[in-house]
Amino acid sequence: MPRKPEPIQKILVKIRPVWIQLVGEELAQDAEMRASLNEQLERFFDLLIQTAHSGDTAWMDSVLLDWAKSSTETNLETGVYQVTFLLNRMMALMIQAAKETLTKQQALDLLAAVFPIFTYGLGVVARYEMETRVAYISSEMEKAQKQLARVDRSKSAFISVAAHELKTPLTLIDGYASMMEDMLREGKGLPLDSLLAGMRSGIQRLRSIVDDMLDVSMIDNNLLNLNIQPIQLDTLLEILARDFHSTVQRRRQTLEIRHFEGSDQWIYVDSARILQAIRNILENAVKYTPDGGKIIVDGRTLPGFIEVTVQDTGIGISLENQSVIFEKFGQLGRLELHSTGKTKFKGGGAGLGLPIARGILEAHGGSIWVESEGCDEEKCPGSTFHLLIPIRTETAETKMKRLFDELEKKE
Repeated sequence: MPRKPEPIQKILVKIRPVWIQLVGEELAQDAEMRASLNEQLERFFDLLIQTAHSGDTAWMDSVLLDWAKSSTETNLETGVYQVTFLLNRMMALMIQAAKETLTKQQALDLLAAVFPIFTYGLGVVARYEMETRVAYISSEMEKAQKQLARVDRSKSAFISVAAHELKTPLTLIDGYASMMEDMLREGKGLPLDSLLAGMRSGIQRLRSIVDDMLDVSMIDNNLLNLNIQPIQLDTLLEILARDFHSTVQRRRQTLEIRHFEGSDQWIYVDSARILQAIRNILENAVKYTPDGGKIIVDGRTLPGFIEVTVQDTGIGISLENQSVIFEKFGQLGRLELHSTGKTKFKGGGAGLGLPIARGILEAHGGSIWVESEGCDEEKCPGSTFHLLIPIRTETAETKMKRLFDELEKKE
């Protein structure tokens, strides 16, 4: 007389605690994580019993889709199919639990019942994960295309602005040179000081634009060499106060440079480059602050850093532009609105000052960011730039010398 097969529900109930323990121990090392996982495994097993009893695999859809949807963005980026791997391990541990708990016939009956269910589950999860990944890749490609289009437009704008910026001093130099040539040809003994001063001004502006382009190139190629020397930030800020004195007076602006904790501390930096970075931020503040506005340079000491802040009462920066302004070919504005002076309201410039400032600070191990409520030329919400400068109280060479001195003492 043939043996009556044991109901599959009873076999599943018998193997349940062993299987849950095996899966929990392998997939969750932490006790708290294991408790959370066990809840999910209990739910999965309840639906597995229901599916085996009814023969309807649709019972498994809810838990399978919940697990598939839990894939993180990191899984999508790396292409790791987490739930597919999970189901494969759960099936392998089901076989192991069957060997440890059931008779040979019970194990065969169990595997014959659950193997099609796991196969169905793998199909559901793999299809969902693949569709999700395809959608993610499509979304990323669309973002990349938009970014490339923006960079392409910005490059074109940069070329236009750079050509405009280069043409202005060249035209100035050419004009003064022609005037001098005419005067010399006609034998006029008039003083040429004003003409020479005009030419020097044009040459200085031309050199500044070329230097900015060279700096950006060095930053892009990691060729920015730093000449590390001890300096106090107060000294650099005093230089900037003198340099900007006539500019802010002409614009009827107020430039307040405050003494703050850490500004008189001796730190090792490339003083010329840090001066250049802060100068670029100040020029930006002067440029986008209307006549009569105020600019405040302040700071504080943070663990391992000195933070310098440059706050203005200018037109502000829109939220969408607060990240791109530090990028090469970032926000340049409309060419026809560029005035000829770098410090005039919304004045000229090749749009490289902020990327250079970021490159200098990052080369030191620091960073820069901006805060602003948005851009409004009537309300002028202003902007605050934060510059983080690492506190180094000795150079790498000093550290090495001290290390060798210690080794010599031990010998």
